[in-house]
Amino acid sequence: MRLLTAMVISASLLISTGITEKALAAEANNNLQTVITKAGSSPSVKGSSQYFTGNVRVDPLFTANDSAHFSGAYVTFEPGARTSWHAHPAGQRLIITSGVGWVQEWGGPIIEVRAGDVVWFPPGVKHWHGASPTTAMTHIAIAGVLNGKSVEWLEKVSDDQYSE
Repeated sequence: MRLLTAMVISASLLISTGITEKALAAEANNNLQTVITKAGSSPSVKGSSQYFTGNVRVDPLFTANDSAHFSGAYVTFEPGARTSWHAHPAGQRLIITSGVGWVQEWGGPIIEVRAGDVVWFPPGVKHWHGASPTTAMTHIAIAGVLNGKSVEWLEKVSDDQYSE
C-alpha cells in the first residue's frame, strides 16, 4: 500500500511540475499583457452611405491583432436602417443587444431578431441586417479577418427587397 501511495504522489508531482514548467515557460515567452479598452475610448462614427441605408452609428469595440483574428463593434440602426448586401470571408456573429431587427441571407426569408438572439453567418454567405421598419436595433458584430479582409461589400438592399 505504501508503494502504491508513493507511486501516486510521485506521478502527481511529476505531472504538476511539468504543467507548472510549461505554464511558466509560456508566460516567460509571452510579452503581452491583458488590455482593457475603456468604453468610449474610440469615437462613434456614422455608418457610411456607401454601405448603409438610413441612420446607422458604429461604436468600435476592438480590432483584430496577431493572436485574435477578429474585430468587434456595437452597431445601432434607426428604424428602417440596414446594411448593404455583404459577405464575410471568415464569417460573422451578431449578438442582438436591444430592439427589433431583421436579417436575411440571399434567397432566404427575412427573419426577425430581438435582444438576446445570436446570429451566425458562415464564411462567404451573402446577407444583410438592420432594424425593423418601426423599431431601432443594436447588435454587437464580431467578424473574422482573413488575409487582412473582414467584409466584402456588395449592392444596396433595395426598398422592395427590404419590404418583402
